[in-house]
Amino acid sequence: MLSLASFIIMRRHVTANEVYEFIKEAYPTIGKGTVYRNLDILVEEGALRKVEVPDGSNRFDFTLKNHYHVRCIKCGEIFDVDMDQISDLLERIHNTHGIEFVDYDISFKGIC
Repeated sequence: MLSLASFIIMRRHVTANEVYEFIKEAYPTIGKGTVYRNLDILVEEGALRKVEVPDGSNRFDFTLKNHYHVRCIKCGEIFDVDMDQISDLLERIHNTHGIEFVDYDISFKGIC
């Protein structure tokens, strides 16, 4: 049986479809829906992190600590950004709309 560790070898921020294609090689009868549901379960359990990509396929990240990403505007690949986390960012928001801020994702744009 495949575990999360078995596709970490991809070493990228993978899409659900890339995970499906990888797993399908070992389990040709597996359904795409099964893979997608299990990825969502792994995210809910905190074993994976989902990186939401505007105008693109969401990616899955094996680095669970808070960190930032950069997306190449030419190829669409996602990479981790090597910088310290801004620890008090939520507290620094000037809340003028009465919104309860609970989390954030920061993504930069660049060219690889």
